[in-house]
Amino acid sequence: MPKRALRPDPSKDPTLEVEQACFAEGFELVIGIDEVGRGAVAGPVAVGVHAVMRGTVGFPEGLRDSKLLSEKRREAMAPLVCEWGPGSVGYASAEEIDEHGIGAMLGEAARRALLELHAAGVPVDRALILLDGSHDWLSPVLRSPLRVRTRVGADRSCASVAAASVRAKVERDALMREAHEAHPEYGWTSNKGYGSRAHYEGIAALGLTELHRRTWIKQPA
Repeated sequence: MPKRALRPDPSKDPTLEVEQACFAEGFELVIGIDEVGRGAVAGPVAVGVHAVMRGTVGFPEGLRDSKLLSEKRREAMAPLVCEWGPGSVGYASAEEIDEHGIGAMLGEAARRALLELHAAGVPVDRALILLDGSHDWLSPVLRSPLRVRTRVGADRSCASVAAASVRAKVERDALMREAHEAHPEYGWTSNKGYGSRAHYEGIAALGLTELHRRTWIKQPA
């Protein structure tokens, strides 16, 4: 049975309008950035980056912010995103988040992803960095300054950021499913490290693992 196509919805479907405006300013590429796992109580935070080059006129059909796609659709979209253009996913561990805080580690995870992109030959230093949200948590951790712009709702409106969100979500979900094999009592295959009832019941029964953000969880007295 053929897969049903997503019904078009202007409120959910991204475009390349913002990216094209950046190209018109003189930038040769735009790198969209989005994070996954910020609010989880177990597992790393993941930051996806995806580069769109000047001259790009289309993107994979059905691409949306990862939160607007079912798990099955995200998994099907991920290889199409990888074919569409270069990108990467950077991580910061639960231990690092406990030690340095989520804000600093969001930036560090993004920096790691950008370093991978640079190592793959993408001229990151000549890019316009498009960051979802209203707060620039990337610039404070950079060793060399980059041109960063924030945009509220960029994960929905900008194809580069939507692609970054799909990359980060699919890769992080795979890590949490793998972690579930070692620690099935916490239900990570379904909750992906977020604070579901089953997850907290596992914590109450067995305590914390090395993947838990210990400073985020109140242990029973």
